[in-house]
Amino acid sequence: MEPNSTDFSAPELYINRELSQLEFCRRVLAQATDGEVPLLERLRFLCIASSVQDEFFEIRVAGLKQQEAYGSVQTGPDNMSPSEQLRRINEVVRELVREQYEVLNDTLLPLLDLQGIRFLDPKDWNGKQRSWIKRYFNRELQPIMSPMALDPAHPFPDVINKSLAFIVTLEGKDAFGRNSGRAIIQAPRAFPRVVALPESCATVPNEFVLLSSIIQEHVNDLFPGMSSTGCFQFRVTRNSDLFVDTEAVDDLLRAIEGELSSRRYGDAVRLEVDSDCPEEVSAFLAAQFGLGREEVFHCDGPVNLMRLAAVPDLVDRPDLKYPGFSSSVPDRLRSAPNVFSAIRKADILLHHPFESFAPVVEFLRQAAADPKVLAVRQTLYRTGTDSAIVQALVDAATAGKEVLVVIELRARFDEEANIELATHLQKAGAQVVYGVVGLKTHAKMSMVIRREGRSLRRYVHLGTGNYHIRTSRLYTDYGLMTCDADIGDDVQRLFAQLTSMGKQPKMRKLIQAPFSLHATMVDMIEAETAAARKGKKARIMAKMNSLIEPRVIQALYQASCAGVEIRLIVRGICALRPGIEGVSENIEVRSIIGRFLEHTRVFCFENGGEPKVYLSSADWMGRNFFNRVETCFPIEDESLRKRVISEAFDLYLADNCQAWCLQPDGSYQQVKQGRAKRMSAQETLLQNLSG
Repeated sequence: MEPNSTDFSAPELYINRELSQLEFCRRVLAQATDGEVPLLERLRFLCIASSVQDEFFEIRVAGLKQQEAYGSVQTGPDNMSPSEQLRRINEVVRELVREQYEVLNDTLLPLLDLQGIRFLDPKDWNGKQRSWIKRYFNRELQPIMSPMALDPAHPFPDVINKSLAFIVTLEGKDAFGRNSGRAIIQAPRAFPRVVALPESCATVPNEFVLLSSIIQEHVNDLFPGMSSTGCFQFRVTRNSDLFVDTEAVDDLLRAIEGELSSRRYGDAVRLEVDSDCPEEVSAFLAAQFGLGREEVFHCDGPVNLMRLAAVPDLVDRPDLKYPGFSSSVPDRLRSAPNVFSAIRKADILLHHPFESFAPVVEFLRQAAADPKVLAVRQTLYRTGTDSAIVQALVDAATAGKEVLVVIELRARFDEEANIELATHLQKAGAQVVYGVVGLKTHAKMSMVIRREGRSLRRYVHLGTGNYHIRTSRLYTDYGLMTCDADIGDDVQRLFAQLTSMGKQPKMRKLIQAPFSLHATMVDMIEAETAAARKGKKARIMAKMNSLIEPRVIQALYQASCAGVEIRLIVRGICALRPGIEGVSENIEVRSIIGRFLEHTRVFCFENGGEPKVYLSSADWMGRNFFNRVETCFPIEDESLRKRVISEAFDLYLADNCQAWCLQPDGSYQQVKQGRAKRMSAQETLLQNLSG
């Protein structure tokens, strides 16, 4: 077959990454309308959709606004300018916001009310409730609130990123004869945004009032002798992307500490206000934040839907939540005298959350207590300071082991926690480093060096996800435990790269970014292309969070034209357009949105009938290929390789409950079950693997 002469870099062949991210929000929001999802979980999905939009504005929209302000003409492979992207984003987000509040007001709140879970407006409060709420306001809220009138002596205050605030319009004069007509109230950040009414005054088992309703109803108490003519919620979203000049900085930790405080007061990028806020008032607020009318969004309900995420945890209704499950532990680990003897027998594959993350924790706990263990090395990206992983590392250091921890200080929104974590580990005697300046260390790897007889053996854990126990119950991820000598050597070399200087020898089995991962993935795609042109069977299957790197997409287009069967499972952003005649008709792109956040990165190449299967910490994105330290590791055991293909691809490609197919125009269509047998990949894995 002759190579295709199509220009695979043509802009019309690429979906804009920002619009693709918003399509992901739409798919998450659709879960909130799905009658097969338990009711309180539907509320969670609504909150998650809102949270994804928050981060989208804080990072992506903020970056585009900066580019626009600087007059940047730089475009991505889709050739959309920053201004064009902002215009389209605005259109799509307005539609999403309208849909979100319709789902809340017209669907979820009525259904929750039928289940005895009620959110009361002030007009619904009875006498008992009104008295209790009044006491709550007087005792708890009023003493710590600081309303600020706006006048020459009291300029508009700094409002913290995403915090709840109110603008109040006033009549009358105070004791000094002042009245500017407006005041600002910032809600106390220490108080819950959803307040549960006590049994003594609740009329149903679970009755709540929003903090915003309490403040709005008692606003006159905050301005004695004056009268409020309006009290309107608002929330400002700010640029939250930290800037650290890695070429000029000489202490990365101190530089990031210095930047963290600025995150709360970065440039405003979005203003959300009450739906009944008068145009004059919303325009006044927008002017204070340097925003235009197009950056103001009216909300028919709480301006921060994410606050409602607390409700499922406040309500004891298991029948309205996903059923509980117990993650399993492989038999070999349960029966072995210790984790090291189990790994020596054969590689161990763990598929979370269906299989427990506990063996990974136990791996480090046993290392800390084992006198034969000499050293422990670990990367941490997101983990939490109260983690059992961290405690095991502290115990190992305290026991006199050589403990080296590579902490990524720039893990977005976890910077503060990671600084605290670094300090904690250093105090315990661990050696802590921050990787390579200018590159994020995103690799997930742990190594234990153990003396066995006259030699040292390296035991390694490599994963697709973070060493975070809580998210291991919420995200799907793979982990491999092995004592393969070549992989152990490679991991040792990679740790040496992160902590020292010099050129390390070529890796034997690991593929790593930023050096070889991109080129290797392109080479493997092109090898399948060459096989297809020779009439041989050729297939590529890949599962990841995001796919946007242009060179990889071009290689996939070329492979499709050569007849390679390509099946992609991409949870979030995908810039590739499938199903285009003469370009990508052999490519299918699916997205799975379900109970667990799909987080595995798995790559499979037919390789002439002897499939190559890799797990990775990296997505197919430019930042992962070129700006991060990442690992990609082979699954060499044949039984484990078959298992990965079955679990990661066969089940997910057959899913007809939680699968969405990407269309050539960038939209997604949900896969319909029709007359086929119901098939949910996540549910099947729970049945097959969990305890």
